[in-house]
Amino acid sequence: MASAAQRDLRAIGRYIAQDNPVRAVTFVTELENAAQGLAEMPQGFPLVPRYERYGIRRRSYRGYALLYRVAGNRIGVVRILGPGQDIDRALNLI
Repeated sequence: MASAAQRDLRAIGRYIAQDNPVRAVTFVTELENAAQGLAEMPQGFPLVPRYERYGIRRRSYRGYALLYRVAGNRIGVVRILGPGQDIDRALNLI
């Protein structure tokens, strides 16, 4: 997982913990499990429009977006975005 995605996970956890610290821990774990599950079908989620040339794919999980790339037999989670976060701003590739 890229360092930006790890920072995203920590930020998500801190945000949820403001209201429910226990749920923050379990939800971050769910997001991590969703990211690990990408290995089962790496090509199974759609390419993000306008980011096809970068190979960025999106898996949704409970309103959150796991943005990742597949390179050979490796999967790299690039970012994990919450509802309403701007993909263009987060990726800053265009």
